[in-house]
Amino acid sequence: MSTVPGRPARIFIIDDHPVVRQGLRLLFTQAAHIVCGDAECRQAALARIGDAGADIAVLDLSLGDESGLDLIGAIRAAGVAVLVYSMHEDAVTIQRALTAGAGGYVSKRDNEDILLDAIVDLQAGRRHISTRAAQSLARHAPPPAEPDTRHALSERESTILARLGQGDSNADIAAALAISVRTVETYCARLADKLDLDGMKALRRYAIRKTLGDSPR
Repeated sequence: MSTVPGRPARIFIIDDHPVVRQGLRLLFTQAAHIVCGDAECRQAALARIGDAGADIAVLDLSLGDESGLDLIGAIRAAGVAVLVYSMHEDAVTIQRALTAGAGGYVSKRDNEDILLDAIVDLQAGRRHISTRAAQSLARHAPPPAEPDTRHALSERESTILARLGQGDSNADIAAALAISVRTVETYCARLADKLDLDGMKALRRYAIRKTLGDSPR
């Protein structure tokens, strides 16, 4: 197992299974990352993560009777990136996690190298959707209508379309481009009109399919 290039990530693990937390702690430590804390439930995670100095939270979506989806927004609000590590592989759950602000999604059926690659990507500010998760999104997204390409996209429109395809929320795009969320919404409405797509959901599906077609990941 290779160690990471650059600064190691400080990782906070949220999973309701002690054995999983111990295994992830060992894996990340061997890869030269720092595990700065862990939690088994929503309450414990919210109580501990603020003082942990974490860069990334590795989050399971099934926390006993609780859903990890409800934690994503709070973790992001604390300035911590979220990598979902879950047995859930259905497209609806994956898209909900990305829309909520997760910076990456890896299935628990993926091998450990994919999980470590995702950590490196999030630490570098890059989104990471594992091949297994991306394939699930592609399989279950309905085929988009043929876009009206009579109007070429501007550079800014192309950038926003690409970020939508990577799963960025409107707030993420606004922050990255130093514009308001309302301006992003205006661009999205214009994109949907130019591409002859029926609203924001259709635009996101189109953007994701286009990204998966353009990228080997």
